[in-house]
Parts: sequence; C-alpha cells; structure tokens
Amino acid sequence: MEEGDILMEQLHKGRQAFTYALPIMAPMGISLFVIGLGFGLYAISQGLPWWTAPVLAATIFAGSMEFVTIGMLVAGFDPINAFILTMFVNGRHFFYGLSALQRYIHMGWKWFPTVAWMCDESFAINMGTKLPDDVDEKWFYFHVSWLNYIFWVFSTFIGGLFGNLLATVDLRGIDFVLPGLFIVVFLEILLNAKNHKIRAFGVVGVVMALAMLLLVGKSLFMLLSMSCMLVVCYIMYKWGGVHLD
Repeated sequence: MEEGDILMEQLHKGRQAFTYALPIMAPMGISLFVIGLGFGLYAISQGLPWWTAPVLAATIFAGSMEFVTIGMLVAGFDPINAFILTMFVNGRHFFYGLSALQRYIHMGWKWFPTVAWMCDESFAINMGTKLPDDVDEKWFYFHVSWLNYIFWVFSTFIGGLFGNLLATVDLRGIDFVLPGLFIVVFLEILLNAKNHKIRAFGVVGVVMALAMLLLVGKSLFMLLSMSCMLVVCYIMYKWGGVHLD
C-alpha cells in the first residue's frame, strides 16, 4: 500500500471514530461546562486573576486537584503538603493506568495525548464503551481524551472570564450528569461482563468502597478502596487460581 493510501485510510478511520465519539461526549461536555464555570468563578472569588482557572485546567488537568490548588495558592505554597495532597486526591490515576495498559499500546503519536489527558470521565468512557467493528478503537480513545480536555479547559476559561455574569443562572441538578454517567458505565460493564467472576469483583468493589466511605470519609475512601481491591485481586490471582480472561 502506498504511503498516500495509508494516510487517507488513517484519516478516514479518524473521522469515523470522531463521528462516533462526539455524540457520546456531548452530554458529558455540558456537565463539565457547568462544573468548569463553577471552578472559574471560585478562582476569581478568591481574589485570583481570571486566567488562573484555565491555566490550572490546562496544566494540571485534574478537576479535584485544581480546586485544592486554589486553596494552596491562597494560603501559601507548601511543597510537601502539596505532594501528599496530590497523592491522596489523584492516586486513583495509578490504577487507571494499570487498567488501560493493554488498550493504549500501538497507538503511535496518539499515545501521548491519550494518556496525558486521561481522567475519570475519559477512562470510564474508553473502558466501558463497546465499539462497533467499523470504529477504530485507538482513534476513539484519542478523540475521547482530547474532547474531554478541550471541554474542561474551555469551560474554565469562560468561567474565569464571565463567571460573575453567569452566577445568577439556575443550573441546579445538571451536575448530576457526571455521577449518572459513571453509574451507567459501571452497570454496562457489570452486565456485559464475560463471566461471573468479573461481576463478583465488581460487587466486591462497590461493597469495599462503601465500607471505606463509612470508615474513613470521602477524602480518602477512593484511594484506600482501590488499594484494597488491588491486594484482593492479586491474592486471588496468585493463590486463588482466579483468572478473569
């Protein structure tokens, strides 16, 4: 196949995957837009310049950590405390990376932006979406990641610049789109699992997360429950003879 034909084929796959990814990402983009507006408004309410929110969004790209960073900027920078907070708030991304290792290989130049812009939403969609045979999965992963990134950064830009003007708009309830998305993705993965072992691990994960939430509170439960699940999965794989493939 000629080089030009290969290029045209890749462009066709990219357009086809984008057409499939955009309708999936649109509802999430609306919810991110609302949260981004809130983040931009929060940043300027703390006396920071309007551009603080989009700069943090573009460089950190971890919504919860960006809110924490605003507090640290106002209170004074403590590098040790910042490191510890980052590990607790965003430690779940370590597990995301482990789960996505096999999916994000052989992607060429698309690998770096797909991995660098991976977050809760893009991870959930990329892991949970069952693609038709005619949609290239690598292009789909890439489009989901960059669309998610653009939605978030743009929304914080608008929030920082025009947040005060939009503060009076009643947007109550629309922020439930994101939790709703995660619930739907989780149930889809659970119901479409290849065997009962995967479903059992999913149920155990939910029970463990709820138990940790009650024991340690919402600030630490996610990292601790994921760590416990990693230990459980390793023990069952190593000594229990459980294989999920």
